Amino acid sequence: MASSATTDGGPSPPLKAVLERVQQAAERSGRDVKEIRVVAASKMKPVSALQQVYDAGHRCFGENYVQELIEKVPQLPDDIEWHFIGHLQSNKVKLLVAGVPNLAYVETVDDEKKANLLDRAVEKIGRNPLKVFVEVNTSGETSKFGVEPALCVDLLKHIVTKCPNLEFCGLMTIGMLDYSSTPENFKTLSNCRSEACTALGIPEEKCELSMGMTADFERAIEMGSTTVRVGTAIFGPRDYPLREEE
Repeated sequence: MASSATTDGGPSPPLKAVLERVQQAAERSGRDVKEIRVVAASKMKPVSALQQVYDAGHRCFGENYVQELIEKVPQLPDDIEWHFIGHLQSNKVKLLVAGVPNLAYVETVDDEKKANLLDRAVEKIGRNPLKVFVEVNTSGETSKFGVEPALCVDLLKHIVTKCPNLEFCGLMTIGMLDYSSTPENFKTLSNCRSEACTALGIPEEKCELSMGMTADFERAIEMGSTTVRVGTAIFGPRDYPLREEE
């Protein structure tokens, strides 16, 4: 089950505002806020900005680029729960697994080849099973990564039966950049979860949903998301045009 952010140090104003909005969205939908994880999406932000959010009590951060993550890890405390939330290139899998000892989740597994590479990389370094999400292309856009909804169950079965060093934890989606189809995208992911859990014989609460970013995380929570990836609302605007991985 997802966990909420830690706030022992007293959140900074932007982080506090996000956590309050998460709380309110959870209350509106009759959910326990402890079921919801907030991933601070920190790509292209300096280590000093991450340290400030860490000092405010937050421990869960998400990065989109392997090299950037590897460079940041040694400069920050080792009790951070790192999520890799960007597109993972096959030739970067070994580098990611070996270079981030406290890598907690890879949220963007989208084909069997990548799952196999991650499985072998984890086995090679002898760490505990790596938690993974399967990325689903719920918007049907060719510019997006992710497995097609119709093929989702096949990929999940492969991970569960053929990748002993991976722990399947849930499904992830980005949705459309202009948010015009947000409810439909989130509903598609929820439907994928229902189909997957039926096929795998597991309860739905054992399959998390990672959906929702700065512009739509409250709606995502109301529609069942257990992980939201929030960047701009916590760290402020980036210095280049935002892409869908926000």
